[in-house]
Amino acid sequence: MVRPAHLEWRCRRGTRELDRLLQTWLHEQYDHADSLERQTFLELLDWQDDELARLLLGRVESANPEMNALAGKIRALSLSRP
Repeated sequence: MVRPAHLEWRCRRGTRELDRLLQTWLHEQYDHADSLERQTFLELLDWQDDELARLLLGRVESANPEMNALAGKIRALSLSRP
């Protein structure tokens, strides 16, 4: 099991936009996610920042449909915030 502090650290990417996207999903959805979605989130955190930003902003798609679905959820969650 991944420790919450470790996940928090991995969500810090050095850009405000990526930090906000990842940390919002981590704080609001991770605990409610199923094991596949949690694993997909961990895989997402392995992406390089530039590709990760493009994926989360909907500019590219992954070959993995679960990754695309999670990116869409993260994007939608962010858009629902003021």
